[in-house]
Amino acid sequence: MYLASTDLAILFPDKQGIKDDILFQIVSDQANVLQPKGLFIPLNNQQDKLIEAIANGAVAAIWTQGECLPSYTPNHFPVFFTADLAEAVNKLLQFYLEYVNGEKNHKMDTTNFIFSNKKLLNKNNETYDIAVMVNKIAEVKARNSERRG
Repeated sequence: MYLASTDLAILFPDKQGIKDDILFQIVSDQANVLQPKGLFIPLNNQQDKLIEAIANGAVAAIWTQGECLPSYTPNHFPVFFTADLAEAVNKLLQFYLEYVNGEKNHKMDTTNFIFSNKKLLNKNNETYDIAVMVNKIAEVKARNSERRG
């Protein structure tokens, strides 16, 4: 199952932009990565890269509360606000891992998580958990691919 914008609305109720249900194929902290139907999370002061993320397919973002969005941000562009981006990634990954582990349909499409470990490791020991969760999600995705084959 893909991560959905309705899931994000539950995790991060402070939001703006369209309310349509969007299914995210990719979640990334890297603006320069091709991310069709992507969710961009600008870790480590990458807020100035939002336009690049949008150009590469990002259709929503998680943003630091109180930080101004760039003036070029489309009004309809979904933005979910949080006090701490690294904590938000941790929360998001925990939610998604529980979501895919509870899913009975083993032939499902899953959201890809692409994070630059350097950026995550700059935060604190919480980042180890993030790296482990990303690996677990990748393992679930690999198992699903094997079952399809």
